[in-house]
Amino acid sequence: MALEIIKSERAIAALKTGTKRLNDGGGLYLLPFAGDGGVHYWRFDYSYAGKRKTLSIGVHPNVSLAQARVLAAKARHDIAAGVDPSSLRKVKRQHIQAQQEASQRRRSGLPAIGSFEEIMRRWFAVKSPNWVESYSSKAIRRVEMHLLPRLGQLQIETITPKMVLDACREVERRDNLETAHRVRGLCSSVFRFAIAEGMDLRDPCSDIRDALKRPMVRHYAAITKPADLAQLLNAIYNYQGSLVVQSALKLSTMLMTRPGELRLARWEEFDLTHGLWYIPSSRMKRTKENKLNGQPHLVPLPTQAVEILEDLFKATGASGRLFPSERRIGGFLSENTLNKALQSMGYGKGVATAHGFRATARTLAVELLQFPESVVEAQLAHDVKDLLGRAYNRTEFVQLRIKLMQGWADYLTDLRLGTSVLQHPVLPTFTPVTQRLAHLHQVH
Repeated sequence: MALEIIKSERAIAALKTGTKRLNDGGGLYLLPFAGDGGVHYWRFDYSYAGKRKTLSIGVHPNVSLAQARVLAAKARHDIAAGVDPSSLRKVKRQHIQAQQEASQRRRSGLPAIGSFEEIMRRWFAVKSPNWVESYSSKAIRRVEMHLLPRLGQLQIETITPKMVLDACREVERRDNLETAHRVRGLCSSVFRFAIAEGMDLRDPCSDIRDALKRPMVRHYAAITKPADLAQLLNAIYNYQGSLVVQSALKLSTMLMTRPGELRLARWEEFDLTHGLWYIPSSRMKRTKENKLNGQPHLVPLPTQAVEILEDLFKATGASGRLFPSERRIGGFLSENTLNKALQSMGYGKGVATAHGFRATARTLAVELLQFPESVVEAQLAHDVKDLLGRAYNRTEFVQLRIKLMQGWADYLTDLRLGTSVLQHPVLPTFTPVTQRLAHLHQVH
């Protein structure tokens, strides 16, 4: 194969208009006067995978004869190595373009395409509309605080399990074990989003699940022994605080609602004539879709609750809120007020909490008062798996809930007044069998 057929730059300078093509051999040739201003184009023809292809080498005189030959030789070397010069050039162009776009995004304060932060922002934009605001704000704050400082600028495919583990262990070192696991879960969700979009990678978060300490499961403190509950009820009814706080405490013990559902209650939700309270779906612990479109939650009001509410209405009815704030005009009772009131009576967070009254009712109403578990679970607004629970809006089931609420309130009244006739099961004093050994020695 003849090479370097063109004798010199002079030969190119002597070309006349109308010359069709000037071959240099080995696939390299010049197209004279092909461009505006009389410039010539260098081209390189080759075969790859059985197909004829043409590669642009450059424009003469910007690319000289000697430079064109070097570039053609490089292309022949790539072909011999099994690399398509055109594909290689395309990849290089894409890389250069990506670098330019990344630089431009950095100047604009935007994360680079394909970086963990860029993909995370798109993941959040897709997922967050289906989340309630309280969860959405916590999720993005955790990612921004604990993941972006370490992983944000990295291309997502370069992130290893060790990198994620280091980020999670930084949270773990602050003894916030639950947050560390939540951060790992959020990171995993971002990776799974990228995989779903077609990225060729795997989720490194699955590899570190067992490398993190497991948090202790902590439940809200709750009193479940009848004798102790009787003492607490008497303490509440003798509480010397405001009518608003005392009423909230009394209702918390009997209505089985979450503190926020009760604390933010408005009078327009109540029918005291018929003993009904409908909590709007938006205030229930539900998915965002169910908060927007779900049915309100019915709380049948026992006569004791109606009596408390009648007195409270005289004091706060004009405000529209059952428990208006005593400090902030237009506000509600603060989130910690009830727990602080319990603490002032000697019931710290390790003994009793406002939220713990739900566990108290759940335990004693089922185990002691023998109400069906599915009825109690429905009244607590928990997801119920059995068929009866799924039908809790049917009339006959609502009647059972009315009986439950009145029965629970009656039991609390009897317990507080010491008039309960229920036999509370008490285990006998534990006596180790080894105590018999002393008696056996005496016999022998």
